Amino acid sequence: MTSQQPYDVIIIGGSYAGLSAAMALGRSLRKVLIIDSGKPCNRQTPHSHNFITHDGAIPAAIAMKAKEQVLQYQTVQFYPGLATSVNATGPGFEIGTRSGDNFFARKLLFATGIKDTMPAIDGFAECWGISVIHCPYCHGYEVRGEKTGLFSNGAAAFEMARLISNLTDDLTLFTNGPSTLEPEQSDLLSGRNIPIVELEISRIEHTNGRMQHLIFKDGSNLPITAMYAKVDFTQHSELPLVLGCETDENGFLQVDGMQMTNVNGVYASGDCAGSMRSVAAAVFCGNKAGAVLNKVLVGEDF
Repeated sequence: MTSQQPYDVIIIGGSYAGLSAAMALGRSLRKVLIIDSGKPCNRQTPHSHNFITHDGAIPAAIAMKAKEQVLQYQTVQFYPGLATSVNATGPGFEIGTRSGDNFFARKLLFATGIKDTMPAIDGFAECWGISVIHCPYCHGYEVRGEKTGLFSNGAAAFEMARLISNLTDDLTLFTNGPSTLEPEQSDLLSGRNIPIVELEISRIEHTNGRMQHLIFKDGSNLPITAMYAKVDFTQHSELPLVLGCETDENGFLQVDGMQMTNVNGVYASGDCAGSMRSVAAAVFCGNKAGAVLNKVLVGEDF
């Protein structure tokens, strides 16, 4: 299927940011197509928190309700599939999908998220989003006071240890190899009774993603029920890079205050364009992008 009639906006990524943008555009009577492959990064997370009116809800349930509400706007359509190609066409953009369908739009919004890269530790991926967690605001309250670990190193580890130290009195930093903290940072953590363990981790002993022990390569182990971790990531979609969108020093798509990339007509919102990885932040970012896109279209047409 090829649609020659261009949409006002094609949104690639139909999770919280993409759906939020689509609602703002749909309420402005904009013709919108959402293309989504159905693989959100938080699909393994049992509950979402720190989002008023939805605190404790299942992430998939939030997205499902949002999709139902967005599709009530008749100018918004949803395409379940993977966007695999993109071309600038002069007046706009052409998007191709894995199924061979092609669509055209005046503007593009990437809400494609990021792809987390799990370390080579058995059990880590199975616990990710369940008991290996990334955000104290999203998950910290639920593991408050528990025997907690922090999987990190260097300056980032020190800052995260400070951030979560008020959530538990039983915190251990696991550097998974030689510590790269500055001596004064190590001393400050020691003074706060936060030990630093430099042993390399072999595997995580768990039941259905719920941590029980860290098993080290020397055969020793430590009981633990939750662990914060900052892992590496890549962009979930390479299409923005194909168009020439620039990334910042951390690997996020670089956008200005209006969610616009360096490529004219191309916008980005949500996890792919910023480090605030939460449902609430994605919804705000998407809503903002939708409103900006409508204003840009009005400016071109009026």
